[in-house]
Amino acid sequence: GIGRTVALECALKGMHVWLVDIDEDDLKKTEQDIQLKVKGSFPDQVIQAIVANVGDEVSMKSVAKSVYDDQSTKSVHFLMNNAAMSIGGGAIETSMTDFDTMMKTNLYGPIHGCQAFLPIMKERQQPGIIVNTGSKQGITMPPGNLTYNVSKAALKTWTEGLEHELMMDRVTKGGKLRSALLVPGWVNTSIKVKELRDRAITTNDKEFDYEQVKKVTSHENNPADGAWMPKQVFDYMVNKLDKGSFYIVCPDNEVDSETDKARMTWAMMDITEDRPPLSRWNPEWKGEFDNFLKSQKK
Repeated sequence: GIGRTVALECALKGMHVWLVDIDEDDLKKTEQDIQLKVKGSFPDQVIQAIVANVGDEVSMKSVAKSVYDDQSTKSVHFLMNNAAMSIGGGAIETSMTDFDTMMKTNLYGPIHGCQAFLPIMKERQQPGIIVNTGSKQGITMPPGNLTYNVSKAALKTWTEGLEHELMMDRVTKGGKLRSALLVPGWVNTSIKVKELRDRAITTNDKEFDYEQVKKVTSHENNPADGAWMPKQVFDYMVNKLDKGSFYIVCPDNEVDSETDKARMTWAMMDITEDRPPLSRWNPEWKGEFDNFLKSQKK
């Protein structure tokens, strides 16, 4: 997915790369793949994988200690909190177990990563960037997976607050850190496949066929035409980071940036225009939204 691609691209540029994931098999494979692709290019380069649960604060602090204790680490110059999962559903039928699991990964995970690494990043007084991966669903809130939307909306709010604090630190104390919110569009990743797998495990679905699901669900090796590949997200992110952007809202092969902007503007106007919430999906407002979208794309 996006995390694997970012790790590989960083490694290809000669950076030391530390990979963190709870999925030990996928993590080890990614580590080996990256090591093979950069073999011999950078003799002193560190490519290291650590199995950890980002939803556990103690676990992430242990990860940070391992990174900073390594003799290759002068500081952490690029921290990306990308772990995410998609389970749950609506407001009432989603169990609190699923809700808590989602929040621990999608919200607490990035917070744990930042709180584990940022204090020493500040201490080392070297330039650094923190990227948290959000979602358009955390901005426009489409019905269908409320729990996921809540987790990503909360992460957006938290990351905005983090950047404000870092900005004040830059202005008043000469701080050298900044943050950004990566908001991918539709991307060919394995998140949907893993969601179905994890749900099958949770429900003890003995009929679930992981290999068959991979054949019919879009991901990097079975891409959908309308979705971007993870490398496109990486290139777009780097370009925006170079320009100093905080909000990195990626288009895809089906939705352009103008449409994204119009949808986000409409969502905020639900408040300013005193409309019903999520009016974009309200049958009584569909015509109004369609006309607004056309007006914004002229």
